[in-house]
Amino acid sequence: MPLLVTDYSWTQTDSMVYVQVPLKGAKAGDVDIVSTDEYVKVHYPPYLFEAFLFEPVHDDRSTAKLGDGVVVISLPKRSSKVWENLMITTNDKERKREIRQQALMKYQEKLSAESQSKAEKKHAEKKYALETMMKLEKEERESIQKMKDAERDKTTAELAAWQLRQKQQAEDEEAQVKVQSPSQGYQSRSNATGVETKEPGRSEQRRNNETKCKRKEVDLPAPRLTGNINVTFTPRVFPTALRESRVQEEEEWLRKQAEARQVINADVEELKDLKEEHRNPDWLKAKGDKYFANGDYLSAVNAYSLAIRLNRKTPALYSNRAACHLKLRNLHKAIEDSSQALDLMTPAVAANAVARARASVRRGSAFCQLQLYAEGLLDYQAALKIEPHNEALQADVQRIRDIIQGSAANTDTQGDA
Repeated sequence: MPLLVTDYSWTQTDSMVYVQVPLKGAKAGDVDIVSTDEYVKVHYPPYLFEAFLFEPVHDDRSTAKLGDGVVVISLPKRSSKVWENLMITTNDKERKREIRQQALMKYQEKLSAESQSKAEKKHAEKKYALETMMKLEKEERESIQKMKDAERDKTTAELAAWQLRQKQQAEDEEAQVKVQSPSQGYQSRSNATGVETKEPGRSEQRRNNETKCKRKEVDLPAPRLTGNINVTFTPRVFPTALRESRVQEEEEWLRKQAEARQVINADVEELKDLKEEHRNPDWLKAKGDKYFANGDYLSAVNAYSLAIRLNRKTPALYSNRAACHLKLRNLHKAIEDSSQALDLMTPAVAANAVARARASVRRGSAFCQLQLYAEGLLDYQAALKIEPHNEALQADVQRIRDIIQGSAANTDTQGDA
């Protein structure tokens, strides 16, 4: 049974009532305060102070301040008049129980409304951030498309101008050839002294050029012969006892990895304009890793996303992008990418054990940041099963367990109060 606090004090003005309750050495985090328009409660085990107010107050404007071993509760009066007492003087326990129950119900409704308001505000903020991000990405895509179109139009115009010049030059040469006499091998002209000399005509120059070109073609070496080189590999040997052998799973994993390296979606229309290196998933992954190391997480996400569009079978791309989403606080996307990476890392073998542990930790971290501690604990335990001697993982698992147990203990304490 709680001990009732009797050494409280109170003062009043025409519009306010101030109540001071000593905390008796209790910490601020252990004090539970409930305030409504007719009831005030301060509970810090094993002590309890409750007041059935003499007159109603404005609950929405009431405040409570903790400090120097005392809590000061400020209650704005609804009517500007002096109270005879702080509390009602009735000894009717049924009446007090009714007031207490109504006050607690109002307080719970108030907390529920505040929680719902916070959730709606948080949802609206997330929605606004997502819409803003989508708008920025759309503008960026449109800007890139405009640059591509402008570059394409410029290149097309330059090509058309070059073709027109070539055509005009060919027509000029053909016109000059027609002006000359077909049988004329030399043209006559007068030099500065009036003596007429002869020089080779255009037809003769053209024949000389053709002769030189033919001579050069004759001097070129013959093309090399083509052929195929057969490459064989020795089978991989797994040093594992026969009763514990997982050769079949290991071979399946290696086959999937080989297929993943060969699958490239080169038929995506909008990717055909990219450079050859930009259509290489390995090059893009290395670029994303470099961006991540430099703290440019948004650029790393773009690099990993383009690599995933080219090759959707590589789990490392999803796992690395999940790490970027964790840094950017895109927690739901981090969970989605980590789950996709874990789905691709099947069967579970020693070759992908480290990668599976890393993806599990990233998904568990995202769950915990969303306050889904039970789901996060499962992922951390899965990673700890792979690396049982990892002290950091052991500490994280224990910390999550303490949070879960602390939440349950707090719930029980509030129910008792």
